[in-house]
Amino acid sequence: MNSLTQLRHTLHQHPEIAGEERQTAQRILDFFKPLKPDETIEELGGTGLAFIFKGKKPGKRLLFRCELDALPIQEKGNPSYQSTVSGKAHLCGHDGHMAIICGLGEKLSQNRPESGEVVLLFQPTEETGEGAKRVLEDPRFEEIRPDFAFALHNLPGFPLHQIITRKGTFAAGSTGMTIHFSGKTSHAAHPEDGRNPSEAISKLILTLPEIRKNISGFCLATVIHIQIGSLAFGTSAGQGSVSLTLRAFDQGNLELLIQKVEEKAQELAAADKLELEIEFLESFAVSKNDPHAANLAELAFEDLGLDVIENAEPFRWSEDFGLFSQSCPSYLFGLGAGENCPQLHEPTYDFPDELIETGVRVFERIIKKETLQGN
Repeated sequence: MNSLTQLRHTLHQHPEIAGEERQTAQRILDFFKPLKPDETIEELGGTGLAFIFKGKKPGKRLLFRCELDALPIQEKGNPSYQSTVSGKAHLCGHDGHMAIICGLGEKLSQNRPESGEVVLLFQPTEETGEGAKRVLEDPRFEEIRPDFAFALHNLPGFPLHQIITRKGTFAAGSTGMTIHFSGKTSHAAHPEDGRNPSEAISKLILTLPEIRKNISGFCLATVIHIQIGSLAFGTSAGQGSVSLTLRAFDQGNLELLIQKVEEKAQELAAADKLELEIEFLESFAVSKNDPHAANLAELAFEDLGLDVIENAEPFRWSEDFGLFSQSCPSYLFGLGAGENCPQLHEPTYDFPDELIETGVRVFERIIKKETLQGN
């Protein structure tokens, strides 16, 4: 077993969820110490790390990003390196993504880029959609702001090692939205003496399809949770909330969808004299691929003779890397994890070790392609 596979298994055994990734970051830091990067930035955006390898000549700065966090899900698979932490596991493959970037670090340690700089970013808190924002807002990010940023995600259901690409939008943007309505409780025999939010919540849910239809392009508004009052049969509810996940393939459409839902909630609250409070959780920007960055990656795929397919539509799930794509030229692609591999976030999922070498080779070739084009 090589060092990267061993590292991946160790990371798998010791998962840490979003915001808790200190031991994971320390393991990555320990791995990179003998590689002697030119600069190291610790605690970037929280527990994040950035390792900088400088080229021999001036040139472009390329950033390659992976994720530190695991999921709060109990693992039900049975690898020899099973999670040792109850209720937490690497069921999205971030352990494998980290191993790939560590492998790229090994290559850069042996051969610095011909020109420019390469930044290897280990981003915290991806699963909750908070990490990219924290990294980008950290003042030290200006030291590593890239000309191009790259990331991959393993994708079960596609042949092992196959590259899945898409021009323009690769994955949807999304946000969690909870709308709280506050009225006044009353006796259930006299609901007219109170202000029950159930009718406003019902009307809002029934209006969602119409709101979606009036926005051109794909968008979704999925009801995920409703809460009204309490289980007290003599009481008419005075409090209620509805939680939605809103998503779209275009950032402007996502923002318009949010606006329209907000406006409808305000209208319904005013009509029934209810107080309104709206909160947002787990917000992910649309992942949009830059044409120049795409060209570098596509040349690398071609050089390596990899099987490449272009997805007909963007993926409906969201990735925190989308925020990078909104702030600098970026490229996100998929790496097939096998047609029979359990889906991401399933309790039996496990990242295929065979993908580590493929991911390293792709990223290494992208660096070489940019250096050649830059010359």
